[in-house]
Amino acid sequence: MHDIRKIEATDKPSFYRDLIAQAEGLLHGERDAIANAANLSALIYDAVADLNWAGFYFLKSADELVLGPFQGKVACVRIPVGKGVCGSAVAEARSQLVPDVHAFPGHIACDAASRAELVVPLVRDGRIFGVLDLDSPLPGRFTEEDQAGFEALAALYVNASDF
Repeated sequence: MHDIRKIEATDKPSFYRDLIAQAEGLLHGERDAIANAANLSALIYDAVADLNWAGFYFLKSADELVLGPFQGKVACVRIPVGKGVCGSAVAEARSQLVPDVHAFPGHIACDAASRAELVVPLVRDGRIFGVLDLDSPLPGRFTEEDQAGFEALAALYVNASDF
């Protein structure tokens, strides 16, 4: 059993070092991508402040993301590539840091309480196979430091999992 501990860090680099260390311990020895996504979603949701959703979407075809393991309210099940923040992350092959989702053209409102979003593509050998999606009810919740931290966490997940 793995105990999630609250991270007491006064700065974001320390916070993400501790979060990644916990994730390494959580994922160590497990290669199943779904099991790892489920546990990583729980870790993120419990350890990161001011989130109302944390989870994964996986590419099941070239043009559609399908809901994977998550923590939070019920979510949109299918998202077309190129639509919304998640679909844009795949289409543009880059992370999407959105301070105010209401200002994002084509935002898909799965939860009306969400105001900020960070989406990180899951990439192995140049191929995107999904995204890590984080929502917050606070506008401007995510910074470039958060983006860098979650990109490192997504890379850890990709390297720890078989697809």
